[in-house]
Amino acid sequence: MFERPKAGERAVLVHLDLGITRDRDEINEFRDLAISAGAEIVTLIYGSRQQPDPKLFVGRGKAEEIKHIVAEESADLVIFDHTLSPSQERNLEREFKCRVVDRTGLILDIFSQRARSFEGKLQVELAQLQHLSTRLVRGWTHLERQKGGIGLRGPGETQLESDRRLLNQRINQIKRRLERVDSQREQGRRGRERADIPTVSLVGYTNAGKSTLFNKLVGSNVYAADQLFATLDPTLRRLELNGEGPIVLADTVGFISHLPHDLVAAFKSTLQETTDASLLLHVVDASSQQRATCITEVNDVLRQIGADKVHQIEIFNKTDLLDNLEPRIDRDGNGQITRIWLSAITGEGTDLLHQALAEFFRKNHVQQRLRLNPGDGRLHALLFERGSVLNESSTDEGGWEMDIDMPEREFLKLLKEEPVLENCIIG
Repeated sequence: MFERPKAGERAVLVHLDLGITRDRDEINEFRDLAISAGAEIVTLIYGSRQQPDPKLFVGRGKAEEIKHIVAEESADLVIFDHTLSPSQERNLEREFKCRVVDRTGLILDIFSQRARSFEGKLQVELAQLQHLSTRLVRGWTHLERQKGGIGLRGPGETQLESDRRLLNQRINQIKRRLERVDSQREQGRRGRERADIPTVSLVGYTNAGKSTLFNKLVGSNVYAADQLFATLDPTLRRLELNGEGPIVLADTVGFISHLPHDLVAAFKSTLQETTDASLLLHVVDASSQQRATCITEVNDVLRQIGADKVHQIEIFNKTDLLDNLEPRIDRDGNGQITRIWLSAITGEGTDLLHQALAEFFRKNHVQQRLRLNPGDGRLHALLFERGSVLNESSTDEGGWEMDIDMPEREFLKLLKEEPVLENCIIG
């Protein structure tokens, strides 16, 4: 047994090819994750196996090699680019005499550094505690000791049992708090529905440029940086579409390959903005050679949270990093917009995105010709107030004839509020 060090970030990275050779970009992503967490990388050790070793994951020979490097380089921790079982993690810590962190623990650590809002911090803590709950039997020697001694004798509960009980109490407490936060968020969503304001959610692989695009569209100053998971907390802003009224644009957390299920579950309320959206803008790094893989990974997470049925337009960002590529809109055989090429950092092509959004929400519009009597002045004023009148002319009776264009939901709502409207429709 050993006492685990409380600090130190000198890290040995370990990656195994388990029957399938991983692409170099994926290994670089693993390295970037470690750097994002604040690790000082000593070396990266490669290996290959057909399947993980049940006890040590890497096998006895590779474990001896890692143990030697850890001692030689005075490393503080070993980070695996894989998900380890609690017993494997515990056995490896005994073997290496230092901390061992798997991919899930690494991502959780980054999330804990990035969380800024009250909700985000609660969600990260919940995911961390759920991850820790299966790993309490670890390298700390005090966890195996029975309470004892003068003034310390209790009901026979071990320190491990006490820690587990306190941890479960904290998990339940956080879940109750998140339920209240989720209730408040749901009220906001219902308010937007009543106001008939659709939501457009930005989704995509981490570091694809979602926050940069968000800032460019709404003139905001959401934190954006060239690093993994720069944005963790969701941000919502109002965006006016010319002639189509307002929408709410939502910037959400970026996804990544092998995103831990605990994180997907913990961030369910945050990701609800995605599942309830009228449209998803799937932001893709067009300059990445792995963009097809990234698209697949994002779509897999969208399926997990039930957002795969929401209409999606791909935004191929970072065209400024590609040679001789002009911003453009791609359409399918039916003329529907499928993809927009643009650069969020330079702003080139963002006008095409505005055009695409207006076109998307114009599809569900109602165009009608109305004849209003002189006594329908209230309805006449409402139609102008909502900017729905395309043109009008006066009638001999002192009324008006006009052509209107408005969203279908808004038209149906106006029919309920002003029943006289139905009698005014002439074509």
